[in-house]
Amino acid sequence: MLTPFHLGQHDIYPLMLAPMAGITDRVFRDLCRRFGAGYAVAEMTHSKPELVGRRKSATRGVDPRESAPRVVQLLGYDPRQLAEAARYYTDAGADIIDLNLGCPAKKVCRVAAGSALMSDPERVRTIFEAMRAATHLPLTVKMRTGPSETRRNAPELARLAQECGFDMVVIHGRTRAQRFEGEAEYDTITEACRRVTIPVIANGDLRSAAQIRRVLDHTGARGVMIGRAALGTPWLFARLRAALEGRPLPLIDHRLQLKTIQDHVRGLHELYGPVTGLRMARKHFGWYTAHLPDGDTLRRTFNRLEEVDAQHAFIEALAS
Repeated sequence: MLTPFHLGQHDIYPLMLAPMAGITDRVFRDLCRRFGAGYAVAEMTHSKPELVGRRKSATRGVDPRESAPRVVQLLGYDPRQLAEAARYYTDAGADIIDLNLGCPAKKVCRVAAGSALMSDPERVRTIFEAMRAATHLPLTVKMRTGPSETRRNAPELARLAQECGFDMVVIHGRTRAQRFEGEAEYDTITEACRRVTIPVIANGDLRSAAQIRRVLDHTGARGVMIGRAALGTPWLFARLRAALEGRPLPLIDHRLQLKTIQDHVRGLHELYGPVTGLRMARKHFGWYTAHLPDGDTLRRTFNRLEEVDAQHAFIEALAS
């Protein structure tokens, strides 16, 4: 059902974790890999020179402690800046560089970046060519189906990516105008698969093995990328991978879930420090509690804790 393929020197198992701003930091990526994700993309980082290397960008860039392939996602609209950022992260130890053509956030689209770029194919071509000239690493691009329902141009941009030397395309089955509303559609992804020979990855509303099978059969995509379905459930990858490979589903019991939460919270404190780590732990714990008994009460209590040690003690008490 899912067959590995090569990106540069790396064998890629195409059950992937999607990049999500403020969520898919190294700690979460490592957890998802532990449970079977074959590929995980870092949060988008801006290509502006004054932002590259800052502390916030540092947590979104290359971390030598992370398992390969280390995938950096660039955001921007200026071909020169994106090329320079590609060079910077190549030298910093990235294994693969991804371009964001999919973010629908208003603050991103206002500066003609993210999914707003899909309305300007000529600029996209210039960006593709500049990035390809700047690095020897595999290049990938994540996009939407198009700017709007009347202009679903992802197949054309996928073809352009291939012509410019990109190595993989990921398509989220919504338009920029949809943001995260409505349902994802996959016919546009099907058309993109017909037009290119490089791997196309389907993304959007994928939550079950049965659904993934239907989408792969319908589109001809080489793999799938999971985003919001993994929030609070990094073990979803273990269940999906087993089901897709025809193996018995692993037991993800209450003890393992709480051990995962413990590891996640400790990792967040180590990565971000006590202040930001405390806030990040609250956010992720809120997603976990959606899958725990009496989750609303647990979430409210945890959100009132003001010390790192108190957060650890609270989770340890749940696990005891």
